[in-house]
Parts: sequence; C-alpha cells; structure tokens
Amino acid sequence: MPRPVTLFTGQWADLPFEEVCKKAGAWGYDGLEIACWGDHMDVRKAASDPAYVREKKRVLEKHGLKCWALGAHLAGQCVGDEYDPRLDGFAPEAVRGKPEALRKWAIEEMRATARAARNMGCYAVNGFMGSPIWKAWYSFPSTTEEMVEAGFQKILSLWTPIFDEFDEQGVKFALEVHPTEIAFDVYTTRRLLDVFNCRLTLGLNFDPSHLLWQGMEPHLFIREFSDRIYHVHMKDVAVTLDGKAGILGSFLPFGDVRRGWNFRSLGHGDVDFEAIIRELNAVNYDGPLSVEWEDTAMDRDLGAEEALDFVRATNFSPSKVAFDKAMKK
Repeated sequence: MPRPVTLFTGQWADLPFEEVCKKAGAWGYDGLEIACWGDHMDVRKAASDPAYVREKKRVLEKHGLKCWALGAHLAGQCVGDEYDPRLDGFAPEAVRGKPEALRKWAIEEMRATARAARNMGCYAVNGFMGSPIWKAWYSFPSTTEEMVEAGFQKILSLWTPIFDEFDEQGVKFALEVHPTEIAFDVYTTRRLLDVFNCRLTLGLNFDPSHLLWQGMEPHLFIREFSDRIYHVHMKDVAVTLDGKAGILGSFLPFGDVRRGWNFRSLGHGDVDFEAIIRELNAVNYDGPLSVEWEDTAMDRDLGAEEALDFVRATNFSPSKVAFDKAMKK
C-alpha cells in the first residue's frame, strides 16, 4: 500500500512557495499539503483564476511534487470561534477587530477554499471549525447541557452552508480533532458527527499528537471512526509530566522544558506509529501521510528530512497472504 508522503507547509509559510517546493522535492517528498496562508495558496485566486492554478501546478511539477489536500486551519477557526483579539492574526487587516465582519470573511474564505481545492485537483480540505464553547470545557462556572447543545447547534448553522459548497465542488472537509475545536476527543467527535447527521462531507484529519497528550490511545480513534479518516497527519509529541507541570501547559511557551508535554519531530516522541499504521492498514486508508513538523528544539530542515525517512520506514503494507496458509498439507 504505497501511501504518498507529503509535507504540510503551514510551518513553512514564512518562506516563498517555490522555495518550500524546492526543499521538499530535494528531500524526496511525494507532494505537499498546501497551507492556505502566506503566499502558498490564495484560495480566492485559486477559486477563480485558472492562470493562478496553472502556475501553482507548474511549480509543483517542476519539483516532482503533487497535492492531494489543502490546509485551511486559520480561516476555519475564525468561522466557529467566539471573537477575541487572537483571531485578528488569522484575518485580513480590513476585518480585524470587527467580529461579524471577520466571521463573514472566514465563511466566504472557506467556501472559496472548496472551489480552490477542486481546481487544484484535491480531494480534501483539512482544517479547524472553531468552537463557541471551548472556554466552557471546565464546568466552573457551571456549564449546562443547554449551553453545550447550543454550541454544537451554532456550529451546525455556521458550517452547513459551507459544506453545501463543498458538496457542490465534490470536495470533503477533514476536521483536525484538537483542543480548542468543537470536537477534541472521541465523545465530542461522535457528538459532532451526530449533529451533522453523519453527513459524508464532514470527516477527520487524524492527528495523533493532540490525542496522546490528552491521555488517549490514538490508534483507537482510527478504529472508532474508521469510515471518516479522510486524511492523516504524522506528528509526534512527548509527555513529560514530572510532578510539577500538568497537561494544561502552565502558560509556558512551546519548547519550554518545564512544560508537561511538547510536540516533537517524528520519532522523537511517545506516539506509537506502528500501531497507527496497523490500524490504517485495517481500514484500507490509502491517502497521504502528511508530515506536520513542529519541534522548537530541532532545526526544521533537519526535522523534515529526517521525518520523511521515518515515515518511509514506518509505512509498511499489509500482508497479501495469511501467515499460516503454508501450514497445510
């Protein structure tokens, strides 16, 4: 099962698109999961300008790369979140500090992303949906069931017209289950899918790192949602609880060694990727394995090149024969 190995460009968006393509091609990646920020992908241009799309495809082809998915995490977050100033960094200057204008921009951005993905020949858009109730995850002051249900219903209302556009374009949306999102673990993911009546447009971008540090077994998430794994991020994390720090991060920045956990470059953390590959084999997932490099203690070029080797070595195919087939007369 030769799954393509791609590099998510979100952590490289400070560099010009062609420079990232040159690096990824030289390292030997099969393609990119293109982030919809920086100069990597202007979704409104890609939605409406064939020349812009041709140029992106030309640059990819020049460096021996393909693109199966776009990453639209920033605009997606702005759709479902209740406004606070942190969202301004994700949006154009014209809508910063204007909650309703910012949300309207985000909704239109996501609709354009569906059209951009179709024009780029992608089957999925990965991203976030935001959450109007994330701040209420800890029930003090008391969070009522009515408040929780209202939050899920608001996400349904906001995202239904976006998913209508995705359906029209023949593109799937893959939510990255993640703290700060409306779905951040198994039970909230099941509730979200149920709220959308298991609409096939909505699937999952499986990322084990965000599950492990919360205390879950990531491979069991694949088993639980076997028909909704539309895309996979390969990302590692190390949990280093020492009796002082907890899993909430202590308001310490990523990379601080006092934190209870930190993201790590692939193979340097605690994620059991063999278990994950076995589960992916069991559900016949043959889509990309997208390296999401996040490790503030490691040079990113070294990390990206090393991560590719790690994924190639880990990405084994299932057996085509039963091991005991030859044990018969």
